[in-house]
Amino acid sequence: MAANALIDAWSGILRIRMVEERIAAVYAEQEMRCPVHLSIGQEAVAVGTGRALRTDDYAVSAHRSHAHYLAKGGNLDAMIAELYGKEAGCCHGKGGSMHLIDVKAGFMGAVPIVGSTIPIGVGLGFASSMKKDSRVTAVFFGEGSTEEGVFSEAVNFAVLKKLPVVFVCENNLFSVYSPLSVRQPPGRQVFEHAASYGLPSFQADGNDVEQVEHLVSQAAARARAGDGPTFLEFMTYRWREHCGPNYDDQLGYRDDGEVAAWKARDPLAVVEASLLKQGALTAAQVAQKRATIDAELDGAFKRAKDGPFPAPDMLYRHMFAEAEGAGYLKS
Repeated sequence: MAANALIDAWSGILRIRMVEERIAAVYAEQEMRCPVHLSIGQEAVAVGTGRALRTDDYAVSAHRSHAHYLAKGGNLDAMIAELYGKEAGCCHGKGGSMHLIDVKAGFMGAVPIVGSTIPIGVGLGFASSMKKDSRVTAVFFGEGSTEEGVFSEAVNFAVLKKLPVVFVCENNLFSVYSPLSVRQPPGRQVFEHAASYGLPSFQADGNDVEQVEHLVSQAAARARAGDGPTFLEFMTYRWREHCGPNYDDQLGYRDDGEVAAWKARDPLAVVEASLLKQGALTAAQVAQKRATIDAELDGAFKRAKDGPFPAPDMLYRHMFAEAEGAGYLKS
């Protein structure tokens, strides 16, 4: 990856990291009345995938969706407002952290039910195939979703119909507190299991943004050529608790050495160190970028806190399909 491209990727990872660190810092104020699932430590998968997709491509996600939303071009102000339950939120304050959407950016939604957006993403791929619009759909999910029956049904259908879908599995080794060893048979590899459905499947380092972008770019090109879906398993690791802004390592469900080893492979620090070593980035530029993002966050959080909550009759909106320009639906 050229230096300019790597700087852009670094900037994307840094921005997502700082957004989520800010969320963690202010969450205790209890003005965000929704659960938050943070992607700190996993940002390279989102950024590499977002860079490999076109603006008009689609993406869907699950409960840990902030990074995917932002990397696909989602609106930061709309995301933060949504976390505060405000009218300016991307779901008008009715969805919260786990229901982000930005149709203009091609981010077609996040749903917290495990595995539930996999068939939605396949449906988007089916629509693109029927319309021949050349769009690709990236479906983000954790390795726990591969244990759901809907995963098998959706992948099988995507392979059968040669749909333009890229299955992006973020394997962070745990489903809440449960490691793979108590959920899947010994020796099973997630990407090998996926390959049994007849699609190209690969496992790679999810903390290497260059590797992620390369593989997703190849998969997207394959999909656009009409050759069907690809399954990509990216090994990565979440630093904080499954749900919430804190750390939960005191619970003992994962080894301190394992946590330290993954933090040593921090995708942000690795890219930043490489750029500094190459001379493509200076310490002053790093500080300036951080200051710029801090200012952006100050504005986004202030606007979210100061903004109005949705009007009561917003409860009746978006329950059914509405014609363009239609007024609120009444009961």
